[in-house]
Amino acid sequence: MRYQQIPNKLFIKNRSRFSAEMKANTIAILTSNDFKYNNADDLMGFTQNNDLFYLSGIDQEETILLIYPDAYLKENREILFVKKTSEEIKIWDGEKLNKEQASELSGVKRVEWLEDFETVLQYMAFEADGFYLGHNEHKKTVTKDQETRQDRMIKWCREKYPLHDYYRAAKITRGLRQVKSVEEIDLIKKAAQISCDAFENVLAMCKPQIKEYEIEAELTYHFLKKGATRHAFMPIVASGENACALHSNKNESTCKDGEMVLIDFGVCYANYHSDTTRCIPVNGKFSKRQKEVYSSVLHCLKEGSKLLQVGVLPLDYEKQMEALITEELIKLGLLTVDEVNNQDPDKPLCKKYYPHSSSHYIGLDVHDVGLYSRKYEAGMVVTCEPGIYIPEEGIGCRLENDYLITEKGVVNLTEAMPIEIEEIESLMNV
Repeated sequence: MRYQQIPNKLFIKNRSRFSAEMKANTIAILTSNDFKYNNADDLMGFTQNNDLFYLSGIDQEETILLIYPDAYLKENREILFVKKTSEEIKIWDGEKLNKEQASELSGVKRVEWLEDFETVLQYMAFEADGFYLGHNEHKKTVTKDQETRQDRMIKWCREKYPLHDYYRAAKITRGLRQVKSVEEIDLIKKAAQISCDAFENVLAMCKPQIKEYEIEAELTYHFLKKGATRHAFMPIVASGENACALHSNKNESTCKDGEMVLIDFGVCYANYHSDTTRCIPVNGKFSKRQKEVYSSVLHCLKEGSKLLQVGVLPLDYEKQMEALITEELIKLGLLTVDEVNNQDPDKPLCKKYYPHSSSHYIGLDVHDVGLYSRKYEAGMVVTCEPGIYIPEEGIGCRLENDYLITEKGVVNLTEAMPIEIEEIESLMNV
């Protein structure tokens, strides 16, 4: 693996917490993700099912975790099934995890080969009353025309054991994953540190006529060199008016003299993520108007992040952020006091220049699982990312940090990433 091995006590603890939430006499079955292909035999790569990783620490395809806390036989309470290395696999792909390695990574004492899963399950299935099965549950999940290994497991179980009760494993994991352990926070910090270092490299190489994809390449090089698995998401490098399109990730334009370039990027390290955004002047010097817009967004970031407090509802936080941005839009001459005083409260005028929300959970997913109807708690890690976009001026500015919520306030996990105007200009003009 690229990253330093995670102590298995994290996964042992996670399984214990998961088991405590299960209904009596039920079996949980979590499966790995599939490999995805471009065309022919060209692999897009592998990304693990985050719920499976959260409970096992196994980062390998064709893996199943079975949890049966009430099993009569102790050895049946946790079983990990992994892919057996054949001579052909060894020749073409290299060896997979053996049983001892899988046990060491996960802390699961009983490890079996995947080919024995159906037989092993059969011996205990009819003792159980129901199953917890995994599914990719997220409000932004796109599942059209994509059948996952989890989908196939659901279909197989219902055909094989039609009279059992069925429950959603994701309902448990979304609650557990929302509050991060110390070990998880350290992994997010590692991802954040790689991001911070990479950004300083970008400051040193950015100049007029550089291509957006050259900046992307600099990020990619640094991420991989520092042990990151991959980008946390397709990075957005958007210069000039491109920055007014929120998810402009073609990264193919030329960064022109006098423009700002918005860089929204993140690191995936040990399956945990960072997510940061910075805006910099292509020529190393902000114009007067760019400074005004940038300063307004930075003010909203600084003040808005203070609102991320224990006991606050995310919806209330977002309303307060809208109020902050509205004040800045008035200062920038984009809205008037009269317009704001007479606006439809259900259609705030600020949304013309600020069409998105400014916070999301972050962890094993960039937009991590969790209910936004749940009040903020100590141990949650969230982003704060206000923005102002003025297409008619060719200016789009968003600034984003990652914050750990504590009882004493927020801790900026990306504090090391330069953000002040003077510091950015100084580093770009060394």
